[in-house]
Amino acid sequence: MTKQIQFFDTTLRDGEQTIGVNFSIEQKVAIAKRLEAWGIDVIEAGFPAASQGDFDAVSAVANALTTTRVTGLARAKKSDIDACVASTSQAKHNQIHVFIATSPVHRESKLHMTKEQVIDSIYENVSYAHQFFDIVEFSPEDATRTEYDFLCEAINTAIDAGATVINIPDTVGYTNPVEFTKLFEYMQVHIPNFNDVTFSVHCHDDLGMAVANSLAAIEAGATRIEGTINGIGERAGNAALEEVAAALMVRHDFYDTTDNINLKKTKETSDMISSYAKMAVPRNKAVVGDNAFAHESGIHQDGMLKNPNTYEILTPESVGAKGTSLPLGKLSGSHAVMVKLNEMGYHVDKAQMKHIFPAFKAIADEQPIVHEADLHKIMKNVSEVA
Repeated sequence: MTKQIQFFDTTLRDGEQTIGVNFSIEQKVAIAKRLEAWGIDVIEAGFPAASQGDFDAVSAVANALTTTRVTGLARAKKSDIDACVASTSQAKHNQIHVFIATSPVHRESKLHMTKEQVIDSIYENVSYAHQFFDIVEFSPEDATRTEYDFLCEAINTAIDAGATVINIPDTVGYTNPVEFTKLFEYMQVHIPNFNDVTFSVHCHDDLGMAVANSLAAIEAGATRIEGTINGIGERAGNAALEEVAAALMVRHDFYDTTDNINLKKTKETSDMISSYAKMAVPRNKAVVGDNAFAHESGIHQDGMLKNPNTYEILTPESVGAKGTSLPLGKLSGSHAVMVKLNEMGYHVDKAQMKHIFPAFKAIADEQPIVHEADLHKIMKNVSEVA
């Protein structure tokens, strides 16, 4: 049966924790509206208890959206929960996201709490939040470094207290797809109400596996993915939601899922985040990087000219990119050069390329890209020699 996947975006909260990123309230509202148009199901608009500015931003986003659910983040603390209640009160659709750390290193070094104290806090604060919200999301922070049995105890406690969404955070990007799958298999056995709540994952990219872990979680039973646009966020960032969405589309045969994402609006969404965050998207970034649909190798260019499916598994149009490009450089072959010359108005055949291509290679060996102006010079020189 095809599984519906929810996309939860935390660009405005976790994404803003990127060093040097500071969105204005106006930018946050614009981003939220763009994310709503992209098809995001839930937007984490901020941490309203953190500051008056964050509270105001969450309130502004809550007032601006019509279909996407808005949430604020809250520690397992009543004052934090109260701030989420107030800041999301005008949202057409809202929820709350409550968290507390559960791993040994966090319990002992950060919270200075026993297991029993953590469990008591979960029940008390999730119950309190449930008085105000129909949808209560609970996160056991650093879940993937938590003892499996205690993690399940914490989750069962949250469900008993009224949590309807359980998020499994890989807070420091520690786990891998095989381990994540085993964790979900364990939870399915040890959480009696596993199928009665939504399971989400929030993966960080410290070891470069955030997207892979998110996809593994979908295979294992998760139906909500949390992340950010362009993968921005704390330290090495979060799962890049555009990569998850593209993977689910391209490999629908494998994942058999559906979602509300409008992939054709992906590039414009990525560009907005890049601009507002003042963070350039790496050229080799999957899905939205400038090189994602560019091919310089002669073998690749030849294949692309014959059939784009040889080297592109999704089209640039499917994600709203401008189109495929075949930049000419030292690795380009004569076929791509000939096609480019003909596009420029020269009538060149394979026989003529035997004289033209060596001149092209001589220039390509000296500079990274051969431009149209260079090609005009080559054709002028070849014509004069002839």
